Amino acid sequence: MHTKYVSMIAYSVCVAKTELTYSLLLIMILTMDTRSLRFCAALVGLATLSACGSANAPAAQRPTPTHSPTSRRTVDAAGRTPRLAVTYDGGVQVIDAEKGEKVADFPLEGFTRLNEAGNGRHLLVTEGDHFKVLDMGVWSHAHGDHYHSRKTEPLLTDMTFQGSHPGHAVHHGGRTALFYDGEGRVEWFEPSGLSVEKPQTHEVKLPQAHHGVAVFRDDDSLVHTLGDEKARSTVAIQDANGKKVTEFTKCPGVHGEATAKDGVISIGCEDGILIIKGNRINKVKAPDAYGRIGNQAGSEKSTVVLGDYKVDKKAELERPTRITLTDTATGTLKLVDVKASYSFRSLGRGVEGEALVLGTDGRLRVINPKSGKITAQIPVTRPWTEPTQWQQPRPTLFVQEDQVWVSEPAHKRLHRVDLAAGTVSRTITLDRVPNELIGVRG
Repeated sequence: MHTKYVSMIAYSVCVAKTELTYSLLLIMILTMDTRSLRFCAALVGLATLSACGSANAPAAQRPTPTHSPTSRRTVDAAGRTPRLAVTYDGGVQVIDAEKGEKVADFPLEGFTRLNEAGNGRHLLVTEGDHFKVLDMGVWSHAHGDHYHSRKTEPLLTDMTFQGSHPGHAVHHGGRTALFYDGEGRVEWFEPSGLSVEKPQTHEVKLPQAHHGVAVFRDDDSLVHTLGDEKARSTVAIQDANGKKVTEFTKCPGVHGEATAKDGVISIGCEDGILIIKGNRINKVKAPDAYGRIGNQAGSEKSTVVLGDYKVDKKAELERPTRITLTDTATGTLKLVDVKASYSFRSLGRGVEGEALVLGTDGRLRVINPKSGKITAQIPVTRPWTEPTQWQQPRPTLFVQEDQVWVSEPAHKRLHRVDLAAGTVSRTITLDRVPNELIGVRG
């Protein structure tokens, strides 16, 4: 018996379902004589165990991990294949954005949230006390003056980033920063390394736990919040070596962030908004004593940041009709009344920097960020009312480059909006009530 055949067959048993073909295994068996086959039958079981390995075996001997893209059939795609991820009560679905078909459905426990991982392929699903990586199964690589696109089956991987009360995940400056509200800890990684194996992670520990956010910049400096469980009012900057450069302490209720043209960062306060350029932090005051700007949307095409605006501190749920447009170049703030209320999931930016606001009247407003003029109102959904609990489904605006999507939970629909034509160009009907909505271009 050729002993090398035993290990070859054993290895094939482990991988034949995915990487090798059964025909290769058959050819190896047919080349043996009868005596060799009897000997093989006695040894192949033990050899298979050795070849397949255990969880503690060296990496070279372990079976392909469940989150490995090589364990699924991968094919070339005829161009980009955009996919959407939609959470519902009990899981997350992946939808082919062009065909309108469900590609995958993964069960999850509890209320889940979605964030972009930063590499155009993976998403981060918040479940319990961790971020779990969702491989959307579509991606493209630059090749000269064009792209090569690939696709495979989506996979909710076993790769997680652990921490107490995971909150904001922000990709900027070539890094993805995860903020754990229950620890006051920032964990970050380079999303380009997010593939078969979990990328190397690093952490920044803050003095106290709080609901906060952290943003890396192109020079490897870090902008982050400071506070505790009772109050938060400080924004600080650390240089690339982790040394504190400066801080601003008069931003009550600090919340939310956005990045505008030239890498300028904005962070909201209950009485205005902060503009962060280099190592300088300046505040643009709200026109009201309590003028809360929390949720924001920025664009690399515009110096203007779109933000919400609330003035009733005692309201259980304020339904504002005004939005803010803050010019980070001039330090000026403009209020615009859109004549309809909206929610924290109603704000977005178009591919050319247009400010987008989805109103409860079902219309998507397109606003010139400089002038504040509403240039279009596109009917998308039926009128809706924002639920009192923020975790409950409500129409959600998701914008990624030229792809503009709006969910309509009341009718289990997703609508694609053509901004140029001012119409809904596609509607997808779902079998679940959609909640959070995000996607990748492929």
